[in-house]
Amino acid sequence: QVQLVESGGGLVQAGGSLRLSCAASGRTFSRSVMGWFRQSPGKEREIVAAIRWSGGDTYYANSVKGRFTISRDNAKNTVYLQMNSLKPEDTAVYYCASGPYIRTNTNDYDYWGQGTQVTVSS
Repeated sequence: QVQLVESGGGLVQAGGSLRLSCAASGRTFSRSVMGWFRQSPGKEREIVAAIRWSGGDTYYANSVKGRFTISRDNAKNTVYLQMNSLKPEDTAVYYCASGPYIRTNTNDYDYWGQGTQVTVSS
């Protein structure tokens, strides 16, 4: 049982930056994976980035490589997603999720936050 709460979303202009935070509480298991997903209206939920609580493994979707950076602060049980050079196509609800492995499928993740809206204007 893990509770995840996202924050940091908002409205920004294209080219701007946002930093999303995901605070985890409850049972956070060693070497679990934290991932960021996003979902736009009419589209399937897709993975953006993922990171392990322990170790250096990370994953980034090709669409965000070089622009987004996932990081963690284990002492705060918090995972971050730094989003730079934002584009209108980045507009979506961003979800934090927890799962046992770094995988691309949403079904592989067990716990989900409520989501935070990111809107990028052109």
